Amino acid sequence: MTDPLLRIAAALERLAPPPPAPADPLAHPAYVWRGAVLQPARAFAPQPLERLCGIDAQKAALVGNLERLAEGLPAHDVLLWGARGTGKSALVKSAIAHLQAAGRALALIEVASASLETLPALFATIAPVSRRFALFLDDLGFDHAADGRALRSLLEGGAEARPDNARLIVTANRRHLIPRDLAEQDSAINPRDAADDNLALADRFGLSLGFHVVDQDAYLAIVRAYAEALGLPFDAAEAVGWATRRGSRSGRVAWQYVVELAGREGRRVG
Repeated sequence: MTDPLLRIAAALERLAPPPPAPADPLAHPAYVWRGAVLQPARAFAPQPLERLCGIDAQKAALVGNLERLAEGLPAHDVLLWGARGTGKSALVKSAIAHLQAAGRALALIEVASASLETLPALFATIAPVSRRFALFLDDLGFDHAADGRALRSLLEGGAEARPDNARLIVTANRRHLIPRDLAEQDSAINPRDAADDNLALADRFGLSLGFHVVDQDAYLAIVRAYAEALGLPFDAAEAVGWATRRGSRSGRVAWQYVVELAGREGRRVG
């Protein structure tokens, strides 16, 4: 290649390659929305649904709602809120995989919180598709009520709400997504107005599921379920010590301990 202009064009293409082609929305179990294009998730292999312990009520509610979505029946947008590491994100992915294994035409699309403003473009992409979608926004939270108003209108009440074949599934550590403090009682002329504005986003979710810190017995039950499913021995006192050193008892900490056990035994955990 001797033409300087061609060399410059080739160099620019290497620096800024064209965007990847969009994925077929009917071909994959899970996707990632990159803000402009739908891409297949590189690896979608959640824990089996039955392996998630201590959250049976939340499990039944979410699976039932997603099943209605998959069947084209009325279904809610869902907020899963509560303590960190208690299985919110794991449940979403496992519930989707569970329904896919049962032959439901349902897929997961993960959307980063930084891409919220591009949700209308995603809605336009999937609206004509003959498949149902759970749009997964993980670990969502806003510092101020104003930051969540765009999402409020997309959930319900806006001119361009999400399509009928999609529902939003959101996980958050805060029940109301927006922090509240006593100052709102003093700064507003009508304190109730400030409170209503902060709570309005969480109220848009028809199904709200709480996840709470587990006690020691529940933590050990989770460890036992994982260990038995994988054929691993474990010592209860050691499992408690593992959680104590991390300052937390949760499903996440239980799984981390089981990964440690599997590594010692030379076993893979998938």
